[in-house]
Amino acid sequence: MVKALFIQKNLDHQLIDINNHQLDFMHLSKVYWPGENITKGDMLEYYYQIADFILPYLKGRPQSLNRFPDGIQGMSFYQKDVAGKAPDWISNFAYTTHEGLIRSYILGDGIETLLYMASLGCIEINPWFSSATSPDFPDYCVIDLDPDANNSFAQVIHVALIAKEILDELSIQGYCKTSGSTGIHIYIPLGAKYTYEQSKAFIKMVLDQVHVRLPEFTSMERNLKKREGKLYLDYLQNHASATVASPYSLRPKPGAPVSTPLDWKELRPGLSMYDFNIKTIFERLNRVGDLFSGVLGPGIDLEKAMVLGNRIF
Repeated sequence: MVKALFIQKNLDHQLIDINNHQLDFMHLSKVYWPGENITKGDMLEYYYQIADFILPYLKGRPQSLNRFPDGIQGMSFYQKDVAGKAPDWISNFAYTTHEGLIRSYILGDGIETLLYMASLGCIEINPWFSSATSPDFPDYCVIDLDPDANNSFAQVIHVALIAKEILDELSIQGYCKTSGSTGIHIYIPLGAKYTYEQSKAFIKMVLDQVHVRLPEFTSMERNLKKREGKLYLDYLQNHASATVASPYSLRPKPGAPVSTPLDWKELRPGLSMYDFNIKTIFERLNRVGDLFSGVLGPGIDLEKAMVLGNRIF
């Protein structure tokens, strides 16, 4: 059931107490999606209503803030270090980067933290693959199929289905979702049992095999010019501090799309990211529920999968 409305949309400023924390919401009438006349207040309302679904994928995870204070057509910027900038009640996590820099990240916690991030103009929510309790051991690894202008969404779907075929051969359950943009994300649960380097090696093995089976429009080449317009199969982003949009995150794209978990049977030609948006997501959730919860389960036996993959591929 969708929660009751909490934003008074005739106001441009509203002070609300959530879990004994005062949140000061401003510029509520500012239009964030001009094509649909969706305001910042509408976005805050969305995150209030979706909280029960999105929070399991944020809790305890460092967050990278991608802020759009003037909506999708305005300037945006990333903010990772919130030291001295967030309210005292916001939980944070100090992480030392490989360059030796110490950054203080917001930790995904309750609905009040989610709404605080949204109030900053964070249209999309970007959690780490790992939690603060085990930052170097991801809970899942991700295949991010992100096409460029030369690739069709039908090709992305084809690549995703080949990736599933390979995972099936390894007896591994993968979970797919729309990116909310032009791509598809496939998550494989790891249960925080392996390092990022191990997860990266596993994803490389899978994507190497995808490329073997679809060489005509996929590439493992990092250099854009050498890639020749083919869809890049990127395994390198499986590292600490890497993020993709969370399940149920809005995206800063026309139509206010939502990064939406799918059943594999839905991944077929004709699928459109625009089918999954701020106006349709709640009816879908009432119908199918959360299809992604297995991502937070105990995880695969990665070492066994690597041995099998090296034997059969």
